[in-house]
Amino acid sequence: MKLPIRSAISLAFAFALSSQFASDVPSLAKGRWIDLTHSFSKETIYWPTAEGFVLSVEAKGMTPKGYFYSANHYAASEHGGTHLDAPVHFAEGHQSVDQIPLDHLTGPAVVVDVSKKTAANPDYQISVGDFTDWEKQHGKIPEHSIVLLNTGFAKKWPNAEAYLGTAGKGTNAVEKLHFPGLDPKAAEWLISARRLKAVGLDTASIDFGQSKLFETHRLLFQHEVPAFENVANLDQLPIRGSYVVALPMKIQEGSGAPLRIIALVGQK
Repeated sequence: MKLPIRSAISLAFAFALSSQFASDVPSLAKGRWIDLTHSFSKETIYWPTAEGFVLSVEAKGMTPKGYFYSANHYAASEHGGTHLDAPVHFAEGHQSVDQIPLDHLTGPAVVVDVSKKTAANPDYQISVGDFTDWEKQHGKIPEHSIVLLNTGFAKKWPNAEAYLGTAGKGTNAVEKLHFPGLDPKAAEWLISARRLKAVGLDTASIDFGQSKLFETHRLLFQHEVPAFENVANLDQLPIRGSYVVALPMKIQEGSGAPLRIIALVGQK
């Protein structure tokens, strides 16, 4: 018997997930996909010291043989827009983009919403208390899940000054960065207590803007936990019950890469 493609993929999901996740994840037949990716364009936000996204036309128009043809050239830094940070970004000898197991880039997700706290304090660091408070309301964060942090900052995109705290460029602008991130103690708790697959958020860095030592990056990456940054539309996901697919450009030896991240959620 030949299964329809959607049914076959749903069945594959079911086999891939442990029983603790089965009730949390919608089937493809009854679900819908949410795009969690900002488009790449001249408006895409990059770290102040990074080169931005450039798209140049190589060909566009009718050919002498009478058919239309279009082709472009693009260039950009690894770390900008919706992208993945590979462990080697801050951990020497650890996984590069092409070495991250697909299992770490796909799986059931939970969303922790701290947008009310970050509205009052753009330098807010998401704490262990935020996760334990979440668990009191929604149950334990399942082990081996993807943890997504909704700070509300995606609504500021693509206004660099509002999103980053500065529209400046260069090393001097780094001192002026103000946006939320994940507290290193909370990162350590997620690694040890919940053994997460990956963590993502809707700001430019998993460490808050005023970080000088990037301790959260270093802790996560020493344990081969990749990070998704500048994620979009987290406010469209349920608190739990979505299935995330986060596939980066497969750059050999890359420290990061543009990311197309999507989530399957149940129908409303």
